[in-house]
Amino acid sequence: MIRSLCLLLLALLALQAHAGSLTASVDRARLSEGETLELTLVSDDVTVFGRPDLKALDPLFEVLDTRQVNHLTTLDGAAHASTQWRITLRPKQTGFVVIPPLRLGDAESQPLTVRVTPADAGSDERQLAPVFIDASLDQETTYVQAQVVLTLRIYHSVSLYDDSSLTALQMPDARVEQLGEPRTYEKDINGVRHGVIELRYAIFPQRSGELSIPAQTFSATLVERNTRNPYQPFGARPGKLTRVKSPDIPLTVKPKPADYPADAPWLPARALTLNESWNPEPGALKAGDSLTRSLLVKVDGLAGAQLPPLPATEIPGLRRYPDQPQLTSQVSERGVTGSREERIALVPTQAGDVAVPAVDLVWWNTVEDRLEHARLPGRSLSVAGNPSLEPEAPLAPAPLAEAAPARPLWPWQLATLLLALTTLLGFGLWWHARRQPAIPPSVQNGPSPRTLLDDLRRACQANDPQATRQALDAWARQQPETLAAMAARFAPLSESLDGLNGALYSEAGQHWQGEALFKAIRALPPAETEGDGTPDAGPLPPLYPR
Repeated sequence: MIRSLCLLLLALLALQAHAGSLTASVDRARLSEGETLELTLVSDDVTVFGRPDLKALDPLFEVLDTRQVNHLTTLDGAAHASTQWRITLRPKQTGFVVIPPLRLGDAESQPLTVRVTPADAGSDERQLAPVFIDASLDQETTYVQAQVVLTLRIYHSVSLYDDSSLTALQMPDARVEQLGEPRTYEKDINGVRHGVIELRYAIFPQRSGELSIPAQTFSATLVERNTRNPYQPFGARPGKLTRVKSPDIPLTVKPKPADYPADAPWLPARALTLNESWNPEPGALKAGDSLTRSLLVKVDGLAGAQLPPLPATEIPGLRRYPDQPQLTSQVSERGVTGSREERIALVPTQAGDVAVPAVDLVWWNTVEDRLEHARLPGRSLSVAGNPSLEPEAPLAPAPLAEAAPARPLWPWQLATLLLALTTLLGFGLWWHARRQPAIPPSVQNGPSPRTLLDDLRRACQANDPQATRQALDAWARQQPETLAAMAARFAPLSESLDGLNGALYSEAGQHWQGEALFKAIRALPPAETEGDGTPDAGPLPPLYPR
């Protein structure tokens, strides 16, 4: 009984939480007096019936149309149903107008704010035409390579067939990018309702001087009412073909300012931010550890492809392995926002304090018309020693015991003694060999050098940095000298080892090619030995030689 009551209580709580989901959104947050906007209400609660209560809109808006759309989607076998109400509104006043919360059952939407600007006083002749086009720039003067937003609006007071077309905007001295898809809404002009097709373009001039935004031509067929042939109900509806052109718009493009640093890349933007992050956070570091530093620059008014590489300097005590930069661009009605993210794997090579220098990015603020700096402060990394990477000190040879003074011997005594010992030793070995059975040859334990070299070759051909490092360590253990000594006397091997280490400690490991490393191993010249001495066996080299 208690279990049933608990389940019922949980179900009621879930229904109550689900009942509160009613979200509101608008297709535009800024419009002119007489224009319309579309308010969308979305509910995921399929247990609620009816329509939202729109009475709260009456004091501030005129409700022109309401449509209900039902959606049913299936994801991973689970069905998800939602209901949308699309409401066409015309504000009754100018300024900042608040769309109040609307109720549907127990659910309530959030309030929204839109800005309504006073209507512009246009030409009466143009407004009387059934179709006309208007074009405007957000600024009349800009800098070279800076963004200018062109807004193109096509007004029509009559219905149009779906064969309308607009010429492409092309400028030989500028780069043009369309900002999203065309938007449609309505606007009341002198008491006449007009449909509006709005398009926006981002224009980036590539030279300074006087430019002209060329005219755009809009072609469409007007629907004529009450002209359908009653005897051909399925025939083509007659109409009138019309063409309208937008005005040419002059644009003044200024060159790069004289006080802008000559050695800095030109960055004109409305806003710029520079941030960094570390993974993991630099705390207790040891030599040979790897950490990733991410630098993200976000620019309002430039595309991601226009952003230059961030300043990079070699840092003593750190090895850098940069990844490919990530470039993105986002479009909105205000223009293009680009970002560039650079990630660098850093590996400390020695103990001590490592100073990471500050990052300073110069850019030009086109809103304030002044030079600005985006700066990341420098920081210090404390790196502790790593005993596993320290080369082992060779053992000191044991001191020879002090020889006792030798007593002089006569030559004939030495010769007699040597002859007797040699005779006895030879006879003893002969007698021992006759009494012992033949000893089979011993079998070598462990892989042969040839097998280890074959393992290394296969790992290099597979371009697998992890397997190559393991095979390389196994092969180096059977060599007369250390891997560090071989790399020190043979430059191709040293360069190949740097490439292998970079692949192991950066995200570019999948692009590593092992052919050069195996060629360097095969071309390694033999070590030069002095006299008859054998080289001392040393430890394997650290992953990052200092």
